[in-house]
Amino acid sequence: MYKRIVSIFLLSLLITSAYSRGEKTVHDFRMKTIRGKEVKLKEYKGKVLLIVNTASKCGLTPQYAGLEELYRKYAEKGFVVLGFPCNQFLGQEPGTAEEIEKFCTSKYDVTFPLFEKLEVNGENAHPLYQFLKNALPLEGKNDIRWNFEKFLINDNGVTVKRYAPKTKPVELEKDIEELLRK
Repeated sequence: MYKRIVSIFLLSLLITSAYSRGEKTVHDFRMKTIRGKEVKLKEYKGKVLLIVNTASKCGLTPQYAGLEELYRKYAEKGFVVLGFPCNQFLGQEPGTAEEIEKFCTSKYDVTFPLFEKLEVNGENAHPLYQFLKNALPLEGKNDIRWNFEKFLINDNGVTVKRYAPKTKPVELEKDIEELLRK
């Protein structure tokens, strides 16, 4: 436990120093909401973010419930989940924006922000996902592995941790709490 806290703290210091040198952060991107409205991610400056590529027809889809639970639990403390639907993994997000939004709100009562469907891998990968993958690369092939891969972003827009798709949202609580305390 102590090693984990020290590791996150040291990583945050290292990354925050990169931010202070004027390097690019998540806040530099503009995205479109699931309803097509452009949003500058700098609107989330000062908040801890969890960026997740999502899908409605995946074995991991029930993670929507855990993501919503995290969002509701920590929203007042400055935490936001950002969901990015993606259809690149066996076509598990085939719906339109309206269908995706209806599914998420009716089945899982999702209230966290959802964005337009995008690609996370390949030559058409959205620049945000290119940035996230390069910020915390995996050994070997640096692709997003599957639906529900997660990136934890500090309040300065710096990517501090990457989680495997099968990592349950509840398993992120300690890391989220640590960033919210800073």
